[in-house]
Amino acid sequence: MNDAYPSRRHTDKPHEKRSLLERLTDFISPEPDSRGELLEILQDAHARNLIDADSLSMIEGVFQVSELCARDIMIPRAQMDAINIAESPDTFIPFVLDKAHSRYPVYEGNRDNIIGVLLAKDLLRYYAEDEFDVRGMLRPAVFIPESKRLNVLLHDFRVNRNHLAVVVDEYGGVAGLITIEDVLEQIVGDIEDEYDFDEESGNIIASPDGRYRVRALTGIDQFNEAFGSHYPDEEMDTIGGFVTHHFGRVPHRGEKARIDNLVFEVLRADARQVHMLLVRPALPAAGPHGERKAGA
Repeated sequence: MNDAYPSRRHTDKPHEKRSLLERLTDFISPEPDSRGELLEILQDAHARNLIDADSLSMIEGVFQVSELCARDIMIPRAQMDAINIAESPDTFIPFVLDKAHSRYPVYEGNRDNIIGVLLAKDLLRYYAEDEFDVRGMLRPAVFIPESKRLNVLLHDFRVNRNHLAVVVDEYGGVAGLITIEDVLEQIVGDIEDEYDFDEESGNIIASPDGRYRVRALTGIDQFNEAFGSHYPDEEMDTIGGFVTHHFGRVPHRGEKARIDNLVFEVLRADARQVHMLLVRPALPAAGPHGERKAGA
């Protein structure tokens, strides 16, 4: 019987101390009441070296994913790399090699009539088989509304093992497409592969809509030469450092700033520095809602 008393003392007192400590902690540091307060706590934890910059950036990305929907990050219909089923393999295989995607939506008649998805690796059969039926190789296309939340979409991608979805508008027309990589990049940052940038393309890549993807490490002198701007390079060497200087802090992914006649949008950044920028000419009138003067 006496042997039981020491055991009770060792189990009860630590339990009482933990309960008291928990109550004191709750009193001194109450739980955050909003998402913004939670992010402030996490940013403070990073400042005190309790979590690293990459972890903070990914946590911020998770919060962002829960707030965005498919229309926010989809590739617009006009920029979709799609294949016309009426074309012969000899016609569209060079297109596939040039674009270097792993999957392509296939349409019949017009782009609103997506009939399936073609995997680039399946085209290898064209060189090994006498009879090659493109239509028979198509995988079913997945259609989602523009309003679908990215966190729900990511779950569906994982459960159904899909990598690409066609985004449709309220009238059933094709609005664009979205891939699992597009969603993951909102969490872990831009997933660069050998086709994003290469030695020949350099630090600045133009897109058909008049915007440019620019590496933040691009030298200001190189940037000025490409865009005809006159940004000073006395204090900063890179365009990413220049943009950060005008914000007065490291900007977050998705933030925008107008500097003279150009609008900069942060495509990828962590808690320490900017990695990728989206640059376009400023509109003649005041910038669209959400843009602000840098440093304001």
